[in-house]
Amino acid sequence: MTKKKGAMLLLILTSMLYSAPVHAKTTPQTPVTAIYLDDRKLQFEVQPLLINDTVLVPMRKVFEDQGAKISWNSETNTVKATKGDMVLTYHIGERTAYKNGQPLRLTVPGQISGGYTMMPLRFVSDALGSTVKWDANTRTVRIFSSTIEFDTKILYGVNLRSQPDSTNDSIIREMLPAGEKIHVIQEVSALWLEVRTRDNKTGYISAKPKYSDYTSASLVDRQADELIAYGEKFLKRPYEFGASTDQTLTFDCSSFVSRLFKDKLSIDLPRVSYNQAKEGKKVGINELRKGDLLFFSARGLDIGHVAIYVGNNRILHTYSKELGVHYETLDATWMKRFVTARRLF
Repeated sequence: MTKKKGAMLLLILTSMLYSAPVHAKTTPQTPVTAIYLDDRKLQFEVQPLLINDTVLVPMRKVFEDQGAKISWNSETNTVKATKGDMVLTYHIGERTAYKNGQPLRLTVPGQISGGYTMMPLRFVSDALGSTVKWDANTRTVRIFSSTIEFDTKILYGVNLRSQPDSTNDSIIREMLPAGEKIHVIQEVSALWLEVRTRDNKTGYISAKPKYSDYTSASLVDRQADELIAYGEKFLKRPYEFGASTDQTLTFDCSSFVSRLFKDKLSIDLPRVSYNQAKEGKKVGINELRKGDLLFFSARGLDIGHVAIYVGNNRILHTYSKELGVHYETLDATWMKRFVTARRLF
């Protein structure tokens, strides 16, 4: 190739490089999966946008759902929102809005999309005093309004964490005190709740019944499954009358139950079945649900045996050196010895 042809090729390639279309940073990225307001999923007529890691949503829908009134001036492309003594004005395309005359800076300018005024969600929080949380993994936005009800009470000091785990690194706030009110955002798992505190911190606390008065049918069911799955790990583990509660190599009926409730749900139970039968609340035999305790007469005692109800008329327990920990049907033989049932969570 001659020097002249080489120079010409370089000129053509350079021209192609600089004339290629450039994608602006404001190009919408993967859409938002869902937006929730105080745990209620919002339905939009136009898809929210994600621009430069900033979520833009239809302003009218989000503001009106939080009690604000919206007006639009088509001649000046200006939107106005009022709520109580709050007056907010914004001119589309600018990076500054005004709340009662005071400037609010926008990370990304508002824009018109599909005939709707799209505004950054962070702007919503600044304007209305809400809390906004973005979950990049699920591409979900959660808005917590300033009028949210804090209806769950802490029963026992518990750490607020940044993640649903028990590491020291995840602690946001140490020991939410007993009596403090919080709002439960969602049940993350059988053992973790995502919550919001009165000082607008969001995080995770243990869902174990020891720590708060929050409960629901779905949480109870998941916790019962956790309890039973843990107990199943000890199937065929040898029976030993009077077995120590400090080990899991052997069990008797009450040490087995005590260990499961302690390890999985942080529920402390007395050592012997007679005293365990005084815990929780009494339930009828026709009201049983997974995780309830059943008590039976045994060894000449009014109450001398305990088992865990696992559903479908079956129990999980231990009393025999031959069988160890095992499942068994709650049949007529057991029902003749049945005394009471107790619910602990």
